[in-house]
Amino acid sequence: MLATALATAALATTGATITDAAAAPAPVSAAAAAEDRCTTFTPDADLHDCNLRGADLYGANLYGANLYGASLTGANLSGVNLTRANLFMADLTGVNLTGADLIDAQLINTRLTGANLTRANLSGANLWGAHLERAEFARADLTGANLFGAYAPATGFADANLTGATIDGWTINFLTVFRGATWTDGRTCKFLSQGACD
Repeated sequence: MLATALATAALATTGATITDAAAAPAPVSAAAAAEDRCTTFTPDADLHDCNLRGADLYGANLYGANLYGASLTGANLSGVNLTRANLFMADLTGVNLTGADLIDAQLINTRLTGANLTRANLSGANLWGAHLERAEFARADLTGANLFGAYAPATGFADANLTGATIDGWTINFLTVFRGATWTDGRTCKFLSQGACD
């Protein structure tokens, strides 16, 4: 009691006040800050290295978001706006990207194994070295996309638009489907085109 009284008197002479320790804001841990960052799904969001496995982000607006190295395996990203997003080295294995916008997105070395990109818009997207094995791009727009060095065995491009796309050095096999696709030079692949655009 005496010590408290003396402290109060000393503070009074300097004009300072005693702050209740219970009212002071608790310091935010790095883990809590990271968790908060990884649950903010807005344009230009910083989601690098976040664990978003199985997340349901249907229809979210992630325009220009940074998802560098993020894990989104099995997530629902159908209808999501990922225009100009950075997905460099992200893991999108088995992700549902049906109808998603990935215009001018950076998908360098991104893993899209078994992903569903039916009707997705990837015009101008950079898929340099991306893993596309067993992914589905049926009716997807890949106009002007960069697929240099992409790995796409057993991948489906039926009715996809590949006009002006760069496919130098990519890997496909006899199970890669091009039925009805618009080829890089504008011609339409025949109905039974598989392993090549006939």
